[in-house]
Amino acid sequence: MMLHSTGESSRVKPERDASSVDSSQLMAGRRELLIRHGASTYRLRVTASEKLILTK
Repeated sequence: MMLHSTGESSRVKPERDASSVDSSQLMAGRRELLIRHGASTYRLRVTASEKLILTK
């Protein structure tokens, strides 16, 4: 799964060993997913226009 838009792709360099997950697998039919990272919780949401938004 890629979280950046096409315009950002020239600035964002993926790591060589980075794995890829399809967003439909990650979301598993949900519109929203909470992701814990250390002491923080992030919300990954699918918008009405089928875009992904990650917020803290």
